[in-house]
This record gives sequence, structure tokens and C-alpha cells, in this order.
Amino acid sequence: MNATGKIEAVLFDMDGVLADSEGLICESAIKMFDELGLSVAPDDFRPFVGTGEIRYLGGVAENYGFDIDIASAKRRTYEIYLELAPTHLRSFPGARELVLECRSNGLKTAVASSADRIKIDANLSALDLPAEEWGTVVCGEEVTKKKPDPDIFLHAAAKLGVHPHACVVIEDAFHGIEAAISAEMRCIAVAHTFPAATLRDAHVVRETISEVTMQDLTGLEA
Repeated sequence: MNATGKIEAVLFDMDGVLADSEGLICESAIKMFDELGLSVAPDDFRPFVGTGEIRYLGGVAENYGFDIDIASAKRRTYEIYLELAPTHLRSFPGARELVLECRSNGLKTAVASSADRIKIDANLSALDLPAEEWGTVVCGEEVTKKKPDPDIFLHAAAKLGVHPHACVVIEDAFHGIEAAISAEMRCIAVAHTFPAATLRDAHVVRETISEVTMQDLTGLEA
């Protein structure tokens, strides 16, 4: 933590933390690959969850030895995703409530996601957590190195004007946990996407975001 030992900001990953969207982006990517003539499965994408869409799509293509134009593939995947999001996207129970509780307790809030801004804005709008109500929103396009590198979280802290040690991260994937630990931030993991046993490097692991408490975030007893 920082010199005062006080948490001042909460950095939320988006996909798999706020938005129940991992399945939706996977479905969109599968449809995109199908249009190109390659049949892929949901498990093909799991090693690349949280790393940004370039790696998410590119990693699967590489594993199949399948050449794709990554810019075109990403654009088409987002087109499919944005068609599905308004009627299929849901927030995780308790996610919006936790964001509002953080703000009511005087904590700054940020979204720090490897996704592109177009997807982040669509998700936040659908979840009734519009971008303009956050202290800052950091997307994958703003940094060169995606998770598991710490740059996204460090950039979010800098934009908030908060020392990294005064930030806590909420993540659902091991790449994000690794990034948070590398940024020397407290990390809370929620087992929405991966089993809790695979998230043990986080400081606290909860099955769902609805179970996360202010004490989990601050590390202080009530």
C-alpha cells in the first residue's frame, strides 16, 4: 500500500468482472472465424482471456496455423458483438451496486480493460454505468503492452492521480491478476470466468462480485 496504508481507488476490469461478456465476445469471435472458414471452439480462447482482442483472436489463429488480417478480423468480431450486446449483455449481480458503494465511500473508480474503447463504451452503456461517471476509463488502445504487463493499471492510477499502492484491482483472469501484482496493487479476484483455485495469486478470491466487501477492497477490518 501507500505510506498511509489507505486505499483511494478501485480499478475494475470489465469483461468477466462488470459485464457477463466473456461468452458473448467468444461467440462473436467463433462466428467471425466461421465466416473465414475455420471452425474453432470456446476452449481455444481461454488462454488469451484478458489480453485484448488482438491477442485473443491472433493467439487462436496462430494455434491453428491460420492466417488472418487481424485488423479486419477484430473489426468484424466487434460488428457481430455490437449486434448482440443490446439484447444479450448482462451485468453480474452486485456489480453495479459495488461500483456505487465504492463511490459512496469516497473511493475513486476506474475501468481498466484490455478491450478497445468501442466495446467498453457499448458495455458500460448497456450496464447503466456510463463512461462519463467514472473517474477514468482506460482501454487497450492506450497502452502498448497489454495484461499481463501492468501498464493498463499503472496508466489508470496515473490518470486518477492516485499512487499505485493506493489502488485495488478487481479481476477475473490470471493475466489480470499478474498485471495487478506487477503494478504492486492489491488484487481481488472473482471466479466468474475461471475456477477459484486458478486465481490464488490474488490477495482475496470470491466466487462472485456480489460477495466482495469493502473490507476485501481495503484490507482493513470493519
